[in-house]
Amino acid sequence: MNDIITTMFNKKFLEELFKAQELYSKKALRTVFDRLAHASIMRLNQASMDKLYDLMTMAFKYQVLLCPRPKDILLVSFNHMDAIKDFVKDAPGILSQVDETYQQLIEMYTPLSSGDFQLIRQTLLIFFQDMHIRVSIFLKDKVQNSNGRFVLPTSGPVPHGTQIPGLIRMFSCTGEEVTRLQFNSGGNYTPALREGSFEIFGDRVTKLGTNMYSVSRPVETHMSGTSKNSAQHTKVNTAPNPLAKEELNLLAKLMGGLEVQKPGNADSGFRVNLFATDEEEEEALISRPDELSYGVINIQATKV
Repeated sequence: MNDIITTMFNKKFLEELFKAQELYSKKALRTVFDRLAHASIMRLNQASMDKLYDLMTMAFKYQVLLCPRPKDILLVSFNHMDAIKDFVKDAPGILSQVDETYQQLIEMYTPLSSGDFQLIRQTLLIFFQDMHIRVSIFLKDKVQNSNGRFVLPTSGPVPHGTQIPGLIRMFSCTGEEVTRLQFNSGGNYTPALREGSFEIFGDRVTKLGTNMYSVSRPVETHMSGTSKNSAQHTKVNTAPNPLAKEELNLLAKLMGGLEVQKPGNADSGFRVNLFATDEEEEEALISRPDELSYGVINIQATKV
């Protein structure tokens, strides 16, 4: 992850990214995505890369489409940045790159008007309008139809700065309210939540742009009737798995990507055992004919 984030927030790359320019083509976006994904020791085959790209593009399309107001696109981006910052909190060098990008985002986008953000939102939606790839997690949550199109909610909090629909007020030519009419809005709306923070630190309020795998979901079972209704819900930990990070770092060390720090009295090698247990290996060694000699192969993994 550190390798990918370092490449993503490279100073020269960001300078090009923040230049005023036309929207990237789909082919150019895919090329950038592939190079970022392969910036580390991780390698994906074509099928896996296609699935990852489809998931990323459809997830972002969903986030842009469901933004309560155009300006909330920036809050979605800040949620992305907050998650990235949490990944590299133990790497001061990379963390400074991320903080600098925060500042660039704030300086460039917070002064924009609502009309500017609406133009950005519509431009992004036009880019994604022909993409209707079905994603399993969206289908399970019933926020995507079988044809790949998203389902827009008709309930929940209204955008910040707006009122719950259902009231028409009429004014006279002098500006005085003369009549009020109520109508059925067709949805179950609630008052707006407080506005999210557009600073480096703060509560973004919106959950769009956060880990979509971290919400409670019913355990999939094949039970029926009341047993199915009583299925327990599980919750995925939102914090990054430290074991996964350590495994990736270990793999990087073996591939020569990181310097290996070894104690002076540590064994410099490792043994590959193709048997289930050490006892099974010893028995095979005893029963092996003398004429079938063998040698020990030493592999220096750090020089591969």
